[in-house]
Amino acid sequence: MLITLIRTLILYIVVLICMRIMGKGEVAEMQPFELVIMLMIAELAALPMGDTGIPLMNGVIAIIALVFAQVSISIINLKSEKARSIISGRPSILINKGQINQKELQRLRISLNDLVEQIRAKDYPSIADVEFAILETNGDLSIIPKANKRNPTLEDLQLNAGYEGLPISLIIDGHINYDNLKKAKVTEKWLLDQLSAKGIRDPKDVLFSYIDASNYFYVQKKQQK
Repeated sequence: MLITLIRTLILYIVVLICMRIMGKGEVAEMQPFELVIMLMIAELAALPMGDTGIPLMNGVIAIIALVFAQVSISIINLKSEKARSIISGRPSILINKGQINQKELQRLRISLNDLVEQIRAKDYPSIADVEFAILETNGDLSIIPKANKRNPTLEDLQLNAGYEGLPISLIIDGHINYDNLKKAKVTEKWLLDQLSAKGIRDPKDVLFSYIDASNYFYVQKKQQK
């Protein structure tokens, strides 16, 4: 039992490191070859976990080899447009200038019901609202609506928007983030004064607090037990 636990923890750490090496985009937006590698890594990690008769290094070496292959293919994709089209494929235009591309739907074996369902999932109730629908290489459907169906922007309304920037977290679950205090160019004394002005004496009573680019200070207290 102890050996199985140790082998499982080792393989977990190895797979976690491999996922970090493969990049943050792997889980969110996987290409077909990336999905295959993920499935194979999961299988290779599961075998040594369940069977102590399989040498642990066999699984580790195989996983490392797959990660090396994935990184190599990703580099090739970056360097060569032709290789990228072969490995990852090319986007497919399913709706072109408001017209459904029937041949492309048949080639990809996508029914009209599936297309309509995906368009509704993108908050467009009707195909008539869509100028272009593009099936990306990762399987996601990108929608470009017709001009009269697009949400107006501040530029369309001839309005100027101020710079928003990113809010900087100062306190999370009662702990002050001193690195973020430096990024926000504020001191701990300033933070404590802001809390005091809102009736909070101890930062440990704060669930979450941040400051934005306009110097707006937000704070939420923890709920009393």
